[in-house]
Amino acid sequence: MKIDRLVGIIMLLLEKERVSARELADLFEVSPRTIYRDIEAIGMAGVPVRATAGTGGGIEIMPQYKLDKKVFSADELSALLTGLTNLSGLVHGKEADRALAKLRSFVPPEQARAVEFKASQILIDLNPWMGNGSVTRALELVKKSLQESKVISFSYIDGHSVRTERTAEPCQLVLKGRSWYVLAFCRVRNGFRLFRLSRMTELRLLEERFTPREYEKPVLDFEETAGRMQVTIQLRIHESILDRVLEFCSYDRVAPDGEGYYRVAYPFIERDYYYDMLLGFGDKCECLSPPHVRAELRRRARSLLRLYETGGGSA
Repeated sequence: MKIDRLVGIIMLLLEKERVSARELADLFEVSPRTIYRDIEAIGMAGVPVRATAGTGGGIEIMPQYKLDKKVFSADELSALLTGLTNLSGLVHGKEADRALAKLRSFVPPEQARAVEFKASQILIDLNPWMGNGSVTRALELVKKSLQESKVISFSYIDGHSVRTERTAEPCQLVLKGRSWYVLAFCRVRNGFRLFRLSRMTELRLLEERFTPREYEKPVLDFEETAGRMQVTIQLRIHESILDRVLEFCSYDRVAPDGEGYYRVAYPFIERDYYYDMLLGFGDKCECLSPPHVRAELRRRARSLLRLYETGGGSA
């Protein structure tokens, strides 16, 4: 008998007043008989709960029983509801729904509308407009692996596009920026690794179970390292791509430069990712300095031109 289920039943009864045993059984994924045993245990614990039979009957907490709902302020409840509401949309499952139901039971009726209004003022949706739908499926499978302590196997494509076969024991799901990762003990590398879900293919949940390992929190802040590697380059961009440039550069680095153009002091690291980003702006962006970055962009642009001049797939 799980204490969280007993607390969940009490919270729901405080919120809804009367619920059938079948509804509770469906919600908590147990049998009606288990629910009745839970109700008996709740009664023995001193909570005046009762069950009534017939049409309109159900399980309820007697009206005289009151719970102090001033544990949280309205602002605190709004903050908690905001986080849980967005979490339930991001990580699907009954756990978040149950937690929401419990939390809402603490909202005094006279404050319910104001609290819900504040909670609805922030919406977090990390699903891309378009993109890799397999990430959602991988997320659910890794969640199941964590819950059941089962080993996973997958093919992994690293940052250098090298594919390897891996078997791992997941420890923690990590959301960093716009991407999901799983921290896992990799049996191939015999150590902890951070795997990006979008780079995992042929992901399978194995029947083998593992004993969860102690692990250290992964290092997720590379700002100091990036600061040492970062340089500032000068760009001249057309106004039509300003919105895209501002995804990677703050507006205080932008200044008008003639009609329809801007000059940008752009933060840059000399790696393929950043060169590809600049080339992705097409002819709406020109690197003015430093000379060696400009020369490298010219070399890459010529290489791209040769690819298309050779004819489709005949390189």
